[in-house]
Amino acid sequence: MARLLLIETSTSLCSVALAEDERIVCSRRSTEPRAHASLTAVFVKEILEESGWNVPNLDAVAVSAGPGSYTGLRVGSSTAKGLCFGGQLPLIAVSTLDILARQAIEAGLPEGCKAILPMVDARRMEVYTAVYSPEGIRQTDISPVILDENSFADLFASGPVAVIGDAAEKFAPLRATADGRWRACPPPDTGRGRGPSEMGGAVVSAANEVPPEAGCGCANGSVFMQCCPEASAMLVPAMRKYEKKEFEDIAYFEPFYLKQFIATTPKKLF
Repeated sequence: MARLLLIETSTSLCSVALAEDERIVCSRRSTEPRAHASLTAVFVKEILEESGWNVPNLDAVAVSAGPGSYTGLRVGSSTAKGLCFGGQLPLIAVSTLDILARQAIEAGLPEGCKAILPMVDARRMEVYTAVYSPEGIRQTDISPVILDENSFADLFASGPVAVIGDAAEKFAPLRATADGRWRACPPPDTGRGRGPSEMGGAVVSAANEVPPEAGCGCANGSVFMQCCPEASAMLVPAMRKYEKKEFEDIAYFEPFYLKQFIATTPKKLF
């Protein structure tokens, strides 16, 4: 019986969850802007109190490893490392794109799906992405890609693709055709049932679900799931790493930023 604390802070959504074996026991999430630093530790405290556990009752802490927001990743990793140091717990790092791929599988892939394409927004038309199999196995290296109408054309030509992440919405119009529609994305299963407010307004495009005016179409039966990675979706990949004892060196672990952070100085107005 393994008890894991799951921390996901790589995008605009801050979420944490407690899991026991293959079940989410409780969770917290917030889309409040720039609140990761103030909410992450509070959420951890709340779910530990709700479950009746404390840090020594845990078997490991899992954190999103990136790519994603520099600040968000720093908050998540520092919180996880602090808990691991204090509780003498192993640290598990799960790629943000691995989490999204699992989230797509749990939300439901289109019939005949050929690939999962998780995307993390890197601003403007750039994304961090990689190609995954329908089983959630990464097929290509994670890399930054500037999207245009020819992006992943061969992949879409092979059959339906599930695009998921906070950059899915800006990619959808580039692949749009007249034979697709938008539908609501099912919220994540938190272990306490699904609620309409738990997905933060995420949407999925798919064929013939709602009237055309609800959104743009998609190519070849593909779906575009606009959502952020969730801590609850970390469970399966984190548990696999726990069982294989694939742990990080707590002292030297750093998130996978993919791009170097560059601080800028605001321009003087006067």
